[in-house]
Amino acid sequence: MAVNHGSSESYLKSGFANRMGWGQRPALLIIDVCTAYWSPSSPLSLLGNPDAEKAPDSMRRLLKAARAGNVPVVWSQVEYSHPDMADAGLFWRKAKVLDVWKAGDPRGLAACLEGLEPSKGDTVVVKKYASAFFGTSLASSLQVMNVDTLVICGVSTSGCVRATTLDAMQHGFRPMVVASACGDRTPEIQKANLFDLDSKYADVVAEEDALENLSKGW
Repeated sequence: MAVNHGSSESYLKSGFANRMGWGQRPALLIIDVCTAYWSPSSPLSLLGNPDAEKAPDSMRRLLKAARAGNVPVVWSQVEYSHPDMADAGLFWRKAKVLDVWKAGDPRGLAACLEGLEPSKGDTVVVKKYASAFFGTSLASSLQVMNVDTLVICGVSTSGCVRATTLDAMQHGFRPMVVASACGDRTPEIQKANLFDLDSKYADVVAEEDALENLSKGW
C-alpha cells in the first residue's frame, strides 16, 4: 500500500520506500487502545478526525482475523503507579496528559474499549514510555513465540505506534502497520507519519492485506 505524499517521487528516486514483505509467523500488536482516545471529555481525544473515529472497528476486524488464524495477540498498556508520576520520568515533564494512566485516576479513561479487550492467553506488556519495547519484555516474548512479523495497530500514530514500529524493525521483526487501524488527532499528522514510516521503517499495509495474512495463520 503506497502512502501518497508530495515527496513520494523524491523519496522513491533516493532509494526509500522499498518493501520488506511479510514473514511467515505474524503476531498482532494492539498499542494503547483505551477509552482516553475516543471520549469527548478526554485530553487525548481523537474525535473529530473521521479516520481515527473508525480505527477501532478496523482493529476489531484484525483481532477477529488473528483469533481465527490462531495468531498470537499482544497488547500494550500504560500505567503509572507513583503518586507524583515519578515513574513517567522526563516524559511527564513534557506531557502532563499522561496522568490519564495514573493508577486509580477517577476519570476511568484507561479502560478498554468494547470488543478490544485482552483474552486469556494473550500477551500484555505494561509500559511507561512511547515504545512498547522500551523497558518491557516484549522483544523476548516475541522471540520465544518465534514471531518474525508484527502487524501493528493502535494509537497514536505519531507517538506510541511510531516509536514501537521503529523499535520492532531495530529488533528484527518485520513491522506491518495497518493504516486504517491507527489513529491520530488530524489527517495531516496521520498521513505525514504513515508516509515516513512506510518510507524508512515499515510496510504500511491495507486492512485487507493484514486480514488475509492473519486469518491464514502460521
